[in-house]
Amino acid sequence: MVSATIITSVPSSVSPEQHREIIGATPGSFNDIPPILRYKEDDVSLTFDPTLEEFTQEDGRTGTLYVIESALVFMSATGRGFQIPYPAITLHAVSRPQGSSPFIYCQLDEGTNDASDDAGDVDMRELTITPKNPASLDPIFEALSLCASLHPDPNVSEDGDDDDAFITTDRFETFTGGDEEELSEVGRAALEHLESIIYNPFEQQNGVNGNSNNSENNSTREESEDR
Repeated sequence: MVSATIITSVPSSVSPEQHREIIGATPGSFNDIPPILRYKEDDVSLTFDPTLEEFTQEDGRTGTLYVIESALVFMSATGRGFQIPYPAITLHAVSRPQGSSPFIYCQLDEGTNDASDDAGDVDMRELTITPKNPASLDPIFEALSLCASLHPDPNVSEDGDDDDAFITTDRFETFTGGDEEELSEVGRAALEHLESIIYNPFEQQNGVNGNSNNSENNSTREESEDR
């Protein structure tokens, strides 16, 4: 199973504002509403390791990244791109190695239980996303986290806690070195800095969910003063 699907055109999407307008107009079918585009970034380069068939090094040299609620999409300046469903992205983190450009590091689940697959198939593929503008790293990561939270792992029991639908740090998987796993140089560098590079936007004061420890502390302090 290959997580990425090669495409030659960008899937349709709408902005959050357009989505609100469509919903407000009461469409005939909600199923026909295009997914929301949460973030778009031009001048992005990326690499796969192992390489992705039909997607060349030239294809990954420069293009546009689309973080759409339905899938992560990249369209190269060559006219060839790919889309990846969020359940296939088992880890995503921001890496800022010294002496080189910062990037988004992703691990993609390529595993399959089909015994008929070739022995050469890989269980995991690494994806590095490097925007020309380093300031876009955190917004890309936040959009990825939000969209991933809309697609919980289908292998998780539905009887679990509803909070599992939201991204938390315990959903990040780490490389243990067991089971003959092997990472590329980029992967090893990223995981060496894992504690410092994994950033959870939901813990920030101005995060997506708008909660923060500061507000809790302020509330506790106000109650103490009232007494």
